[in-house]
Amino acid sequence: MDDWRNGGFGLYVHWPFCQAKCPYCDFNSHVSQSINQTDWLIAYQAELKRASVGTEGRVLNSIFFGGGTPSLMTPDTVAGVIDTAKTIWPFANDIEITLEANPGSVEAGRFAGYRDGGVNRISMGIQALNDEDLRRLGRIHSVAEARKAFDVARACFDRVSFDLIYARQGQTLDAWQDELRDALSMAIDHLSLYQLTIEDGTAFGDRYAVGKLRDLPSDDSAADMYQATQDICADFGMPGYEISNHAKPGAESKHNLIYWRYGDYIGIGPGAHGRVTQSGRRVATESTRAPGAWLRDVKLGSGYCEETPLLATDSAVEFLMMGLRLAEGIDVNRFAQLNGQPLPQGRIAQLSEIGMVRETDGRLIATDSGRAVLNAVLRELLVD
Repeated sequence: MDDWRNGGFGLYVHWPFCQAKCPYCDFNSHVSQSINQTDWLIAYQAELKRASVGTEGRVLNSIFFGGGTPSLMTPDTVAGVIDTAKTIWPFANDIEITLEANPGSVEAGRFAGYRDGGVNRISMGIQALNDEDLRRLGRIHSVAEARKAFDVARACFDRVSFDLIYARQGQTLDAWQDELRDALSMAIDHLSLYQLTIEDGTAFGDRYAVGKLRDLPSDDSAADMYQATQDICADFGMPGYEISNHAKPGAESKHNLIYWRYGDYIGIGPGAHGRVTQSGRRVATESTRAPGAWLRDVKLGSGYCEETPLLATDSAVEFLMMGLRLAEGIDVNRFAQLNGQPLPQGRIAQLSEIGMVRETDGRLIATDSGRAVLNAVLRELLVD
């Protein structure tokens, strides 16, 4: 009934607004010329109080302000959400409160306000250390502006992570290795490194469909970049603890570990998802996507558009899919308890024989090679 305790308990707050829509982005983000921050704070506070019913008294391990571009929120809005959460749940002594920021929206005064309001970690979307590639990615900042914004964040926060995208148009393995080493020389203790994926419904997806997104690296080249990323980061003392995330030991993102270790998390804000255990059963929640409609729905009583109780087997599958992304893998007994039966030993043996997984101390772990093709590994483990 308390399986979620194996992963912890977090809060995700979605801010849906950006200054511009990036062509690769399929997140729920919108460009708006006018935002009434007071209305949004009131809505977040109301939704927090509603969504928290049944979880009061749990220790909150993390809060994550994602988007969109949460660094467009005023410090008062962010502090108001944190203060409301504090009235509902006891905070862990080491609670991690992260806010995502884009370099184009970084101001020293605002960052000091976030810090004073309770934020203790920044995740910055730099995406490239090359001005031409930033332009191709639709970013509104330059490399110089990104470095300056990173310095501003470092002056206010002990913990600052940033994101880069690789396997970009025209990018070679040598160029990515040089850029990654440059990034690691800047990094404090955490980096998120994502391979560019072309998603349907994005501007890049539309261009790709008509053959106008040229010079993308081949699958083999992208795989070489992935492996180089693992090797170089490990050499710098920041090994990959998850497929796309690298950290010094002890500096892993607490919030993201809640997802990957299959804990519970409440999601509020337009399009936010959540997983919350109620009466011994996990419930998947989803919020209304459109910002205006979400505000209206909150005033009517609930920002959720769906609340779906998960079957035990559904939870087991989600646990497996999330947990095998981690270098630490999954507890096989926990899977069996969720699923009602263990993983198929014959398939584990086959995958182990070809170097995709290994078992140790009651854990199933995807190797570096296995994590590089994790979807294929999961298909083998979950086949009927």
